[in-house]
Amino acid sequence: MNSSLILSITTFTYGLAAFLYVMSWIFKRQGPAKLATWVILVGLIGNTTGLLLRWVESYQLGIGHAPLSNLYESLVFFAWTIALIYLVVERRVGNRTIGAFIAPLAFLAMAYASLSPNISDRIQPLMPALKSNWLIAHVMACFIGYAAFALAFGISIMYLMRQGGPSQSGSLLQRLPQAAVLDDLNHKMIMFGFLFLSVGIITGAVWANSAWGRYWGWDPKETWSLITWFIYATLLHAKMMRGWHGKRVAYLSLAGFAAVLFTYFGVNYLPGLHSYGAMSR
Repeated sequence: MNSSLILSITTFTYGLAAFLYVMSWIFKRQGPAKLATWVILVGLIGNTTGLLLRWVESYQLGIGHAPLSNLYESLVFFAWTIALIYLVVERRVGNRTIGAFIAPLAFLAMAYASLSPNISDRIQPLMPALKSNWLIAHVMACFIGYAAFALAFGISIMYLMRQGGPSQSGSLLQRLPQAAVLDDLNHKMIMFGFLFLSVGIITGAVWANSAWGRYWGWDPKETWSLITWFIYATLLHAKMMRGWHGKRVAYLSLAGFAAVLFTYFGVNYLPGLHSYGAMSR
């Protein structure tokens, strides 16, 4: 069994977990949610296995490198990180309803990687500039940050629904965590993501200097990474210095994740040193 098949199966495993979480939330049954936790754990194991096997396969092809070099591999790692962080959050918060808003994100990342006709799962040689020990540190840091921001995105949607919807006992919104819990969790995810995004930008700058002889070149992805960093920095500054919380933070979190998506996908097809567009076909 090769890595591509395992990762394709993982896609549907995450899809099943998302379905079970949503079904549990809508029909107010704990059984499907408990099962969903085990299903997403199985998906995470499959995801891990697929990544490790893909790494081994690259060495068997004589072009050995970490599976983090193109759009397909980055999406697979993105889904893996979302699932891992979510399971930690679920264990700490103890409310599986959050999975109805997070598991679909892991599924969508894997589905786009596995099912899109424009993305190839073929293992490819590294470009000369990518042959660096900084590859793993830079990409992992960035995508851990992106995954934390993805969770903050889902939590922000939950918070806005919780605050803006009816509060009758027994309603779907009443099954969401309390607004204060969501607000605190949102802040923690943003802090966590901001830390790793900062590390990703710093390691990327060091890598750029060793590869191209300059720390910063205003490449489209570099520029949008900086824009994303400033959005979340503004959010954290406003929360710490001005006491922002609740809806303001949630809306800024949504804006920040929109910037993350554009940084990740939008600039990939623009000319630049970080473009995955040509590499993924």
